[in-house]
Amino acid sequence: MLEGPSVESAPPSYRGHRYPVEIISHAVWLYHRFPLSFREVEELMLERGVVVSYETVRRWCLKFGQAYANALRHRQPGPGDKWHLGEVFVRINGEQWYLWRAVDQDGTVLDILVQNRRDKAAARRFFRRLLKKTGAVPRVIVTDKLRSYGAAHREVMPSVEHRSHKGLNNRAENSHQPTRQRERAMKGFRSVGAAQRFLSAFSGISPHFRPRRHLMTAVDYRAEMTVRFAIWDQVTGAAVQPTTP
Repeated sequence: MLEGPSVESAPPSYRGHRYPVEIISHAVWLYHRFPLSFREVEELMLERGVVVSYETVRRWCLKFGQAYANALRHRQPGPGDKWHLGEVFVRINGEQWYLWRAVDQDGTVLDILVQNRRDKAAARRFFRRLLKKTGAVPRVIVTDKLRSYGAAHREVMPSVEHRSHKGLNNRAENSHQPTRQRERAMKGFRSVGAAQRFLSAFSGISPHFRPRRHLMTAVDYRAEMTVRFAIWDQVTGAAVQPTTP
């Protein structure tokens, strides 16, 4: 379970925005938590009496989504010592690309990267980026039987144990499922940059609201989600009360 909210970094600035932080953060939460389009978020906001265009929701997600995701990641404990790596193809503007993903044994997303290949060079690039971003070296990595992993592993992290077995890598495969749901809802991605930006923010926000519910009782699940919503309010600034002049 996550610990309660703590003040580790200042929330983003909302200066110049007409809507209060509670509305902005709620719209961003809706879009990244559920397989919704910007127009559907606009409709849900309207049902609550908030008149905001889908284009404004899109700009909010672009501006604040990654900042929220980064703040949530900063509150997570360090990565575990067992990393699961996997890649799936994604369709971007009619072309096939590959989404590389790494998660630890607890299901925490360590990094994602969109690339046009799945060869040794692509695996090596992802390994190096992963080590740099996490600032840690795992005890063991688990991958499927793609040979690119083995070749890159021998160059980048030869001292790390490598287990190559499709049946052992369900952790990474399951982590791709929410992405597939969003890809269908968005009818694919229009550009590589747009895919990388969205998936980077999405992989930081969505898992925060997806605890391993099947391992919890209903009471424990509600308690855990209460903590996670409190953390969300903290990182977005919704929990900060404005000072009276």
